[in-house]
Amino acid sequence: MKILVVGNAKEFEELHEKFGNAHDLYLSEDQMITLNGYDLIFDFSLVDDPERLQQYKSIPIPLFIHSLTTTLQELTIFASLSSENVFGFNGLPTFIDRPLLEVSCLPGGESALKRICQRLETAYELVDDRIGMVTPRVIAMIINEAYYTVQEGTASRKDIDHGMKLGTNYPKGPFEWCQAIGVVRIYELLEAMYEDTKEERYKICPLLKREYLSALAD
Repeated sequence: MKILVVGNAKEFEELHEKFGNAHDLYLSEDQMITLNGYDLIFDFSLVDDPERLQQYKSIPIPLFIHSLTTTLQELTIFASLSSENVFGFNGLPTFIDRPLLEVSCLPGGESALKRICQRLETAYELVDDRIGMVTPRVIAMIINEAYYTVQEGTASRKDIDHGMKLGTNYPKGPFEWCQAIGVVRIYELLEAMYEDTKEERYKICPLLKREYLSALAD
């Protein structure tokens, strides 16, 4: 398949690690996208510029959207895109090049998703169309709790990372994962989940918020 990746170089690199041996991938960091000739699109930045959905509407190419801070339903409600052409995917750093592609779809899109993933030659896990999907929701919550633990002086970051890897067999500790994903992404994801659910478990730790604000200032 000829796949257009709309995002940055790091996002392209991780997607290329997963699909590059079997498919042809092309990177576009420009918002003015030429769509003709592609079989599939992975868009990492559409949530920040949803008006570009109108661009995709003109040419019905299957579109995977990195959409964790909003749902597909919310994102596409005004674009009138076919449910068979729009899918969500977990595009956070470290979560793309895995055996399972974490995806969501609109009602009626399951069959089309299955066909596309067969062509991509990837196993996939279909999750509900909700903010945070599944894996990012869990990891963000663990990272938030780790920040609370450090803020309370119960343990150091190094000890928490070491303990989580030994005790749960996670590939990374919470702070290692936060560094790999980026504290800004973690904050924005937690903020979106809290606004969506109002559940206390997603209430952002003040220490995490301070580091988020520092990252924005840098």
